[in-house]
Amino acid sequence: MSLKPINIEELNINPFTAIGKEWFLLTAGDINKFNTMTASWGSVGVMWGKNVITTVVRSNRHTFNFINNSDTFTISFYPQDCKDILNYCGSHSGKVVDKVAETGLKPIELNGGVAFEQAKLVFVCKKLYAQQLDINNFIDTSCSKWYSDTNPIHTAFVGEVVAVYSKE
Repeated sequence: MSLKPINIEELNINPFTAIGKEWFLLTAGDINKFNTMTASWGSVGVMWGKNVITTVVRSNRHTFNFINNSDTFTISFYPQDCKDILNYCGSHSGKVVDKVAETGLKPIELNGGVAFEQAKLVFVCKKLYAQQLDINNFIDTSCSKWYSDTNPIHTAFVGEVVAVYSKE
Protein backbone atom coordinates (compact mmCIF):
# COMPACT_ATOMS: atom_id res chain seq x y z
CA MET A 1 0.00 0.00 0.00
CA SER A 2 1.41 3.40 -0.93
CA LEU A 3 1.07 6.79 0.72
CA LYS A 4 -1.87 8.82 -0.56
CA PRO A 5 -2.63 12.49 0.03
CA ILE A 6 -5.42 13.12 2.52
CA ASN A 7 -7.23 16.13 3.92
CA ILE A 8 -5.78 17.14 7.29
CA GLU A 9 -9.32 17.28 8.70
CA GLU A 10 -9.64 13.52 8.13
CA LEU A 11 -6.95 12.78 10.73
CA ASN A 12 -7.87 10.85 13.81
CA ILE A 13 -4.72 10.47 15.91
CA ASN A 14 -3.79 11.11 19.50
CA PRO A 15 -0.78 13.45 19.27
CA PHE A 16 0.38 12.62 22.79
CA THR A 17 0.63 8.92 21.97
CA ALA A 18 1.94 9.40 18.44
CA ILE A 19 4.68 11.86 19.42
CA GLY A 20 5.59 10.80 22.95
CA LYS A 21 5.22 7.01 22.80
CA GLU A 22 5.35 5.93 19.16
CA TRP A 23 7.94 8.59 18.13
CA PHE A 24 8.52 9.97 14.65
CA LEU A 25 11.25 10.57 12.11
CA LEU A 26 12.13 14.19 11.45
CA THR A 27 13.69 14.50 8.00
CA ALA A 28 15.14 17.55 6.27
CA GLY A 29 17.09 18.21 3.09
CA ASP A 30 16.29 17.15 -0.44
CA ILE A 31 16.07 13.74 -2.05
CA ASN A 32 19.78 13.94 -3.02
CA LYS A 33 21.09 14.94 0.41
CA PHE A 34 19.07 14.66 3.61
CA ASN A 35 19.23 13.40 7.15
CA THR A 36 16.64 11.87 9.42
CA MET A 37 16.49 11.51 13.18
CA THR A 38 14.09 10.00 15.65
CA ALA A 39 12.26 12.46 17.88
CA SER A 40 9.67 12.26 20.63
CA TRP A 41 9.18 15.94 21.43
CA GLY A 42 6.90 18.24 19.48
CA SER A 43 3.47 19.73 19.24
CA VAL A 44 0.59 20.02 16.80
CA GLY A 45 -1.87 22.90 16.62
CA VAL A 46 -2.91 26.13 14.99
CA MET A 47 -0.83 29.33 14.96
CA TRP A 48 -1.01 32.40 12.78
CA GLY A 49 -4.15 30.97 11.17
CA LYS A 50 -2.23 27.91 9.93
CA ASN A 51 -2.09 24.22 10.86
CA VAL A 52 1.38 23.79 12.31
CA ILE A 53 3.77 21.29 13.81
CA THR A 54 6.55 22.38 16.12
CA THR A 55 9.60 20.21 16.58
CA VAL A 56 12.81 20.88 18.48
CA VAL A 57 16.38 19.98 17.51
CA ARG A 58 19.64 20.42 19.39
CA SER A 59 22.40 22.26 17.55
CA ASN A 60 24.78 19.31 17.96
CA ARG A 61 22.53 16.95 15.97
CA HIS A 62 23.48 16.27 12.35
CA THR A 63 19.87 16.98 11.32
CA PHE A 64 20.10 20.50 12.76
CA ASN A 65 21.97 21.96 9.77
CA PHE A 66 19.63 20.20 7.34
CA ILE A 67 16.47 21.62 8.93
CA ASN A 68 18.08 25.00 9.54
CA ASN A 69 19.03 25.28 5.85
CA SER A 70 15.85 23.80 4.35
CA ASP A 71 12.51 25.36 3.50
CA THR A 72 10.65 22.14 4.33
CA PHE A 73 10.83 19.22 6.71
CA THR A 74 8.76 16.11 7.21
CA ILE A 75 7.38 14.46 10.30
CA SER A 76 6.59 10.80 9.65
CA PHE A 77 5.04 8.11 11.82
CA TYR A 78 5.57 4.35 11.42
CA PRO A 79 3.85 1.08 12.22
CA GLN A 80 4.95 -0.74 15.38
CA ASP A 81 7.03 -3.22 13.36
CA CYS A 82 9.39 -0.33 12.44
CA LYS A 83 10.39 0.41 16.05
CA ASP A 84 13.88 -1.03 15.43
CA ILE A 85 14.35 1.49 12.62
CA LEU A 86 13.30 4.33 14.92
CA ASN A 87 15.65 3.08 17.64
CA TYR A 88 18.52 2.93 15.15
CA CYS A 89 17.86 6.39 13.69
CA GLY A 90 17.72 7.84 17.19
CA SER A 91 20.97 6.30 18.39
CA HIS A 92 23.24 6.64 15.33
CA SER A 93 24.46 9.82 13.67
CA GLY A 94 24.08 10.40 9.95
CA LYS A 95 27.59 11.91 10.11
CA VAL A 96 28.93 8.44 10.87
CA VAL A 97 26.56 5.93 9.25
CA ASP A 98 24.25 5.73 6.26
CA LYS A 99 20.92 5.29 8.05
CA VAL A 100 19.11 4.40 4.83
CA ALA A 101 21.55 1.60 4.00
CA GLU A 102 21.63 0.30 7.57
CA THR A 103 17.85 0.27 8.13
CA GLY A 104 16.42 -0.41 4.69
CA LEU A 105 14.47 2.85 4.70
CA LYS A 106 13.26 3.75 1.19
CA PRO A 107 13.38 7.53 0.63
CA ILE A 108 10.65 9.23 -1.36
CA GLU A 109 10.07 12.85 -2.30
CA LEU A 110 6.76 14.38 -1.23
CA ASN A 111 6.01 18.03 -2.04
CA GLY A 112 9.71 18.94 -1.89
CA GLY A 113 10.28 17.07 1.37
CA VAL A 114 11.80 13.66 2.01
CA ALA A 115 10.03 10.82 3.79
CA PHE A 116 10.13 7.04 3.56
CA GLU A 117 7.90 4.43 1.93
CA GLN A 118 7.55 2.56 5.22
CA ALA A 119 5.73 5.48 6.89
CA LYS A 120 2.05 5.16 7.74
CA LEU A 121 1.53 8.92 8.08
CA VAL A 122 3.60 11.86 6.80
CA PHE A 123 3.27 15.59 7.38
CA VAL A 124 5.11 17.81 4.92
CA CYS A 125 5.85 21.12 6.61
CA LYS A 126 6.96 24.49 5.24
CA LYS A 127 9.25 26.12 7.77
CA LEU A 128 7.72 29.32 9.17
CA TYR A 129 9.74 30.14 12.26
CA ALA A 130 12.84 29.09 14.17
CA GLN A 131 14.14 30.22 17.52
CA GLN A 132 16.57 28.83 20.04
CA LEU A 133 14.96 28.25 23.41
CA ASP A 134 16.34 30.36 26.23
CA ILE A 135 17.12 28.48 29.44
CA ASN A 136 16.58 31.70 31.39
CA ASN A 137 12.93 31.80 30.34
CA PHE A 138 11.88 28.55 32.01
CA ILE A 139 9.17 29.31 34.54
CA ASP A 140 9.28 25.72 35.81
CA THR A 141 13.01 25.26 36.38
CA SER A 142 12.66 21.46 36.40
CA CYS A 143 12.55 21.73 32.59
CA SER A 144 16.16 22.94 32.52
CA LYS A 145 17.37 19.51 33.71
CA TRP A 146 17.40 18.46 30.04
CA TYR A 147 20.29 20.85 29.28
CA SER A 148 23.99 20.82 30.10
CA ASP A 149 27.33 21.43 28.41
CA THR A 150 26.92 18.14 26.54
CA ASN A 151 23.19 18.58 25.87
CA PRO A 152 22.77 22.03 24.32
CA ILE A 153 19.49 23.88 24.28
CA HIS A 154 17.01 23.08 21.50
CA THR A 155 15.94 25.28 18.63
CA ALA A 156 12.20 25.18 17.99
CA PHE A 157 11.11 24.93 14.37
CA VAL A 158 7.50 25.72 13.51
CA GLY A 159 6.28 24.43 10.17
CA GLU A 160 2.99 24.88 8.36
CA VAL A 161 1.50 21.55 7.37
CA VAL A 162 1.23 21.88 3.59
CA ALA A 163 0.44 18.23 2.82
CA VAL A 164 -0.53 15.05 4.66
CA TYR A 165 -0.06 11.52 3.32
CA SER A 166 -1.43 8.33 4.80
CA LYS A 167 -1.55 4.58 4.15
CA GLU A 168 -4.67 4.11 6.26
